[in-house]
Amino acid sequence: MKVRIEPRDECLGDGICADECPEVFMMEDDGLATVIMASPGEDLREACQNACDECPAEIIICED
Repeated sequence: MKVRIEPRDECLGDGICADECPEVFMMEDDGLATVIMASPGEDLREACQNACDECPAEIIICED
């Protein structure tokens, strides 16, 4: 799985992704989310997909 945030500048900064999957996402000092693990393992697939599904800006992309 590959994970990215695109376009990052459209992040609303609510932190749902970092709450859902802190191993993959974190909130930066600028208040926007960033991906800290672009290729998470299968053990994080469900959490990543939840973050993608819950993103209010719909900018998290999870691809196989």
